[in-house]
Amino acid sequence: MTDDTSGTLDEALERLHTAGPERRGWLSNHGPMAVEALVRHGQGRSVHRWLDYYRDKLEEMPDARTPITADNWREALGDPRHIADWTVYFGHELADRPWREVLALWWPRLLPGIAGGATHPVIRVGHAVRTLLDAPGTATAPRTAELAHALGYWAARHAPLPPLGRLPGPASGSAADALAAVAPVADQSGGIRDRLPQLTAFPAWPVEQERGATAPDAATAPDAARDRLAQLVRAATHRYLTHGHGEPVMLVHAATAPNAVLRTLPALPRELWAPSLDAAWAASAAVTAAYGPSQPLPRPSAGAALKGAAAAGANVSPEEVIAHAAAHGDEHAIKLTDTALDVARDAVATGEDHETALAAALHACALIDSPLA
Repeated sequence: MTDDTSGTLDEALERLHTAGPERRGWLSNHGPMAVEALVRHGQGRSVHRWLDYYRDKLEEMPDARTPITADNWREALGDPRHIADWTVYFGHELADRPWREVLALWWPRLLPGIAGGATHPVIRVGHAVRTLLDAPGTATAPRTAELAHALGYWAARHAPLPPLGRLPGPASGSAADALAAVAPVADQSGGIRDRLPQLTAFPAWPVEQERGATAPDAATAPDAARDRLAQLVRAATHRYLTHGHGEPVMLVHAATAPNAVLRTLPALPRELWAPSLDAAWAASAAVTAAYGPSQPLPRPSAGAALKGAAAAGANVSPEEVIAHAAAHGDEHAIKLTDTALDVARDAVATGEDHETALAAALHACALIDSPLA
């Protein structure tokens, strides 16, 4: 649950909703995602100071053009000129219907364009849904408005990946081996809009023969999809520790995009969980192919990554890690830390390794320049 007894998150969202979801024609507004992560992990006291720094990166919402309707939405899908129109449309939809109904209707429509906007729209949706799930039936106006902004951004930037072939999946069936089998695109000289069209095929994953398992039946398939999605988030987070140097900012999304999907599953009908896993894999693999380096680097420990920590070498706490990210200030470092804390929490619950996830978060802070330094 979010640590928001002061109302800090709602105040921050209200400040941010005067701005559009992008700046300079393409770069994403990360403000709503970063402040949600900070508040959730007990760093609410730093939010308004962080927004004071971040406001110079914000631009006003573009002017509305043509209202989105039940008759013309298909023509407007994927057209960034309609960002404001889409936000208004979802605002009306969420005022008239329960937010879960709106989400369930639009999730399968938007899912094929999960890579649009460099995966930022789906990540923003994941943060918005997480806040609404915190208080069933008592969603505040700013949190509902945030879902409208997030869905509107996704609809405006909806961009399906090119048709992709299926390569043999890893014999182990593991998500980590599947990511390792993703081949980098040939030309890595441009941005993500230049790289994604080069994609041709991904390894098949998940692989049903993993550990000799048979395909799940209809009753258990959604649970299997959720578990495998959690495995993907864990693998992508751990992989950042050894491969994040390939492009420290963009490779954050290989973990945060599937985690946004994982966060959204509890709000969706169970029949949407399996296709959500497939889309999350495509998004994570696409970012990995676009920016992954050819060779890994040695893996630092969490203690080694947190320079100057009294506990250097062992037992770095989640509280230290999020405090470090908040002090660092970069929005991507904050968001990867947020995902890493999810992974570490689940690992502790199952008695597995949680230090690697914490080390990945600290590694992001080391690789990405601090805007507050």
